[in-house]
Parts: sequence; structure tokens; C-alpha cells
Amino acid sequence: MSAQFETVWQALRDKVEEGWAPGMVAGIRHQGTTEYFASGVRTLGRPEQMRTDTPFRIASLSKPVAGAIAASMIADGTLAPDDPADVWLPELAYPRVLTRPDAPLDSTVAATHDITVRHLLTLTHGLGAVFADTPLARAIAESGILTGAIPPDLEPGEFMHRVARLPLEQQPGERWKYHTGSDILSVLLARAGQAPLHQILTERITGPLGLKDTAFFADPNELPTAYRPGRAGLEVLDPPDGAFAREPAFESLGGGLVSTVPDYLAFLAALADGTLLPDEQRRAMTGDQLTDAQRVGMEEVAGPGTSWGWQVAVTTDGRDPWTAPGGYGWTGGTGTAAYVNPSADFIGVLFTQRAMGGPQDNFNYFWEPLAAALGS
Repeated sequence: MSAQFETVWQALRDKVEEGWAPGMVAGIRHQGTTEYFASGVRTLGRPEQMRTDTPFRIASLSKPVAGAIAASMIADGTLAPDDPADVWLPELAYPRVLTRPDAPLDSTVAATHDITVRHLLTLTHGLGAVFADTPLARAIAESGILTGAIPPDLEPGEFMHRVARLPLEQQPGERWKYHTGSDILSVLLARAGQAPLHQILTERITGPLGLKDTAFFADPNELPTAYRPGRAGLEVLDPPDGAFAREPAFESLGGGLVSTVPDYLAFLAALADGTLLPDEQRRAMTGDQLTDAQRVGMEEVAGPGTSWGWQVAVTTDGRDPWTAPGGYGWTGGTGTAAYVNPSADFIGVLFTQRAMGGPQDNFNYFWEPLAAALGS
């Protein structure tokens, strides 16, 4: 490894040695040169070391893959952004919308617009994570459609049936709402492609790019244990033989992929280099697709200076030293992060097995030394 990123790798070693996470893997591509780093163990108390090709549950870093698949379908005419989603998802026909966000579930009006493919791509279709204690929030929790690090244990048809029983919180196109649209989009892509989602993933992304370790499940002998922070330290979130060790009932591109740092960096590199998608669709996917009104919902989750493209966050002001307008990336709740900065010609990917504990958690311990190394 070159000396340029030694301070970055040392920062990751320090996080592992202090017990913040059992292990982590990172990759950086800068001006055409790629380096990888691994530190720590796959499971606390066991000797198996992290390797650069260790598979991780990447959670919401699955979303940009959904955006790329949709963009490829738009490029070949399978989909169009303004197609009504109910062409493939009849469960979304004639949606009802709450009269106000905290209204009783039966206090609704008819939607003023059809839900479109674009709404699902941009997470503006009107239903998603609700952070207040409202009747809709409780109904979403009871329905099982909005889960955390582990995707819904529902068949796609049952998932859509439960979605259809819920009113929208906002009118379609009115406001950005997190996550649910990504799982709905996953069902739409499979139905539009007339094939299981894993087959579409292989045909459009992993096969052409040679990504052998990106799928909806992985060998339990290779998976690290996933942890989450608890009162007494790290607690097991998902064991190696847990939810991601077998074919899932629901193939979720909202948060259901397993991948390796080299695979994911190769995916982002192909996207950035223009070898994965035609320029028109690539620019749409990685550009700001939200109106000011829609962006209010995004800023509630990600803060100012960030907007949303097609299933990926995009930077609008570059207030952090490693970001710049035109950059894009996202994070995953299981402890993963990735960012592409075209103006500085770098891609960074970090996978850990420590789930994020809340909005206060970040990956600055990786990005800050990386920005310093690039500026040196």
C-alpha cells in the first residue's frame, strides 16, 4: 500500500483497537489507483480475520443498486420515469391520502396524482418512515413493511398487500419520505422485468461487471457477525447463519444486499466512469431530482446540503471537506458508507459490522483523514 493513505488506515485500526467495531474493510480509488484495507476479526472472541473480500450486509447501500437497475430499464425502454406505477403494481391504484400527517387512518382524501415510477425512484410517492408517534406510524410498525437492518420477512405479494392497506402520509410528489419506496420499487423492477429480482440483478449489474460476491445472501462461513451498540457494549444483531445466510422471502433493494468492498467500489467506479449506464440516465440518477418542497423531508434525515437522485443521495453544497457539489453516495444502517466525488476524482467505501445507533452516528473517522490525505 502507498504511504498516502496510511493515516486513513491507522484511523480505522484505532477504531477497531478501541473496540468500536470488531472489524472493518475499506477501499479507496483515487486518480485511477485503488487500494484496500482490512482490520480486525469477523466475530468477537473468534480468530477469523477480516479480509478485503469479506462479505457484509450493506443495508441501504443497496438503494443505489436499485437506482442503477431502474436506470438501465429506463435506458432500454422497459420503464419510463412518468409511467404510472400501477401498470405493474395494481396495489397502488387509487391511493388515499391522510387529511393531515397525524390524522386517524380513516380520515383520507383521494390522491391528486397517480404514483409514478419517478415517485418511487425519488422516494416522493408519499409513504415512508414516520418519526412521530401517529396512527400511521403505529400502523406501519404493526404491518411489518418497514424494518431495520433485516428486510421484511414477507413474500412480495403479501408485502404489497400490506402496503395497499395503508393510506399515504402525503400526496404523491409532495415530500421526500425515507425507505418504503425503495422496497416497493424492488417489487416493481421484478414485475417489469418479468423475472426474479436476483436474476435481473445478475443480468444488469453483477454479471456485466463481474461482481461475484454481491447478492441477496451469502455463505454463512464467510459472513461476519453483525452487531449493534447496546447498554453493555456490542450486542448481536444478526449471526453469520442468520437472516442473510439463505434465500430471502423478499428480495429487497431497499436494504437486502450482501456485498464486498471490492465489488461495491467496482460498481461505483463503473457508474462514475460511464461504463454502466448511458450518460443521460447516469446524470439523472446521480443528479438532484428534488424540488425545494420535497427536499424538506430529505433534510430532516440527512441535514442541509444534501438532496436525492434516483435512489442515491447527492451533494448540493459540499460543506464537508470530502464532499463537493455533484458528489453522491449514501450510508447503510448496518454500518456501511460510500461516496463518489467526481471533482476530486475519488471513490471511498467503508464497511463495518457495527450498526449505526442513530442520526448522531457518522463515518467522519474515515472521511476526515481521507480528505486530509487527498489534500496533502
